[in-house]
Amino acid sequence: MRAEGLVKVVVTRPRAQAGQLVRRLEGLGLEVVECPLIEIDPLEEPAAVDTSGYDWVVVTSPNGAELFARRRTGALPRVAAVGPGTAETLRAVGIEPGLVPAVSTQEGLLDELPRPAGRVLVVGAEGSRRVLIDALDADFAPLYRTRLLDPPAPEGDVVVLASGSAARSFAALGSTLPAVSIGPQTTRAARAAGLDVIAEAQTHDLDGLVAAVAEACSSRS
Repeated sequence: MRAEGLVKVVVTRPRAQAGQLVRRLEGLGLEVVECPLIEIDPLEEPAAVDTSGYDWVVVTSPNGAELFARRRTGALPRVAAVGPGTAETLRAVGIEPGLVPAVSTQEGLLDELPRPAGRVLVVGAEGSRRVLIDALDADFAPLYRTRLLDPPAPEGDVVVLASGSAARSFAALGSTLPAVSIGPQTTRAARAAGLDVIAEAQTHDLDGLVAAVAEACSSRS
């Protein structure tokens, strides 16, 4: 399938972090414009994440999945991924998630996590939302912090948004590009920030996002 019409598609992560997405979009005949909005700064502590004694580890982002795989020690309990993107990253580093919720939010994961969940460890970004931590009385291991970047508004035909934070950061650039969103939470954040969401992925993963971009391109050709 090749998409026609929209030529330049803006992605909000550098190619090194969004390689699969970039390759898939270029495979549709689209020109990809990189516009990184955040920089990932791994934290020095904890140097190791000991998972011994836990019943579940909850991983809340692809960046967290990569760092968790590098720093994990001890017996590996059951692992839950907050969404398909995080699950794909876990599988790429050799960890098969035991739970990926149908709704890719912390609330969605909380709804599907078996109870009693036992002892739970949540890993992710410093300053992450505390929905799971508070509801499950879980431990938390911050593995990285995000630093916002302030690039000039890019030229393009559409922007691809894979998170609410990306939506808010992109809107802050003052761009009026129409957006394709990975799911309802990102769509809500984008619209609240004043962006025009013209398509939303039906499945909240890479396949769904690429299909939504193709649909947006076809409908505007």
